[in-house]
Amino acid sequence: MVITIIAIINVKEGKMEEAIEQLKTIVPHVLNSEPGCLAYIPHVLKGSKNKNKILFYEKYKDKEAFNVHNTNLPKNIAPLQPFLEPGMEIFQCTEILED
Repeated sequence: MVITIIAIINVKEGKMEEAIEQLKTIVPHVLNSEPGCLAYIPHVLKGSKNKNKILFYEKYKDKEAFNVHNTNLPKNIAPLQPFLEPGMEIFQCTEILED
């Protein structure tokens, strides 16, 4: 069963450009090193109240692939960590229309 996740991270004030630069390296690494990761797409949110947020749209082949990602996550986002506020919002989603 495919697992879809929405994750929202908070970037420190004035650190968005640095965070984006780190993601340009992190995202390809995740996609290349985790074959069960079907999508790992960061988005900058529009609007002044969301100016320091990045939303990730993530899809995993199955629970095992999601567990692999979670195991690798601390190492993979370590270069991004200095630019982030503590905490993260995570939502597991269920598709309304599945293939």
